Amino acid sequence: MIFDVKKVKRIILITTIFIFFFTIDSYPARLKDIVEVEGVRENQLVGYGLVMGLNGTGDGDDVEFTVQSLTSFLKKSGINIDPNLIKYKNVAAVMVTAKLPPFARPGTKVDVLVSSIGDATSLQGGTLLQAPLKGADGKVYAVAQGPISIGGFNFGAGGNTVQKNHPTVGVIVNGAIVERNVPVDFQNKKEINFSLRFADFTTANQIVEKINKLVGANCAFASDASTIKVSIPGAGNKDPVSFLAQIEGIDITPDTTAKIVFDERTGTVIMGENVRISTVAIAHGNLSIQISKLNDVSQPQPFSKTGQTKEISQTEVSVEEEKSNIAILDKGVSIGEIVKALNALGVTPRDLIAIFQTMKSAGALQAELVIY
Repeated sequence: MIFDVKKVKRIILITTIFIFFFTIDSYPARLKDIVEVEGVRENQLVGYGLVMGLNGTGDGDDVEFTVQSLTSFLKKSGINIDPNLIKYKNVAAVMVTAKLPPFARPGTKVDVLVSSIGDATSLQGGTLLQAPLKGADGKVYAVAQGPISIGGFNFGAGGNTVQKNHPTVGVIVNGAIVERNVPVDFQNKKEINFSLRFADFTTANQIVEKINKLVGANCAFASDASTIKVSIPGAGNKDPVSFLAQIEGIDITPDTTAKIVFDERTGTVIMGENVRISTVAIAHGNLSIQISKLNDVSQPQPFSKTGQTKEISQTEVSVEEEKSNIAILDKGVSIGEIVKALNALGVTPRDLIAIFQTMKSAGALQAELVIY
């Protein structure tokens, strides 16, 4: 298949421009979408378990911890067996992880993620046996059990294999039942603390002003760029849930620092709306050098008594430099004007990385560069 390089560059550039302009306008977000409420958080749980019923895709005999776990499980069930006599391929040792949501009560069901830790090739069709899930304090907060869904497969025969997705990791939907809750005394709270997901003094000050305006009292203040403390006024002390529901829907327009993010692996460029530059002239062109080598053979005429067959190398070198226009960008221009000027130069996303790095070195770019 033959690609038109110019068309491909044009498509990439148009895609990049769309990415740029999607970040131009700032729209309000709800308070609940940009902050975390102190004390209202998930807790991570982890446990160890065995998966049974695999179709010959389980751990091998040399995975000792699987043998020990199975032997221990059978002993608890009243079956004593010599571990050296166990031959199996239908069992796999796994780690089980889950997130305990805030305000979860005993009986609440949560999803669990099951991951093989031995040499099992697939968990397809397996069933997780009862596995306790512990928190960071070592206490059991949930128990997981059930059939595993891997959303893929792994088949093989004669040295050939066919695989879809990742067969050694699976999910059990609603596979864990909460046995213990994390105590949160939310009802008796007299103060609510908000933590901004992205710390910013301007955003924090805006939140304080809007909460005080809505509630009608100076109950909110920012202790730093990421923490807003709100005292629950009067009658709200009896119903903090209602008070929180009243203020978490406030519209906030988050303020951000000027930042340009590059992903060199995919050629993606994201520019924030606050990016500004000083007056600068830009000229960007590519130098292309092509070296081609052709091997030829020189040999004597038929029936010739003299002469030798020799290999002759011919090397051709060609140099081509693209013509480049010079664009002048005035200081303080908007992101739209920056894109328009760079578009006139015909640059690609990967060219932009070099251009902005050079502008930053020249002190003409008022933005932070983040390169992945």
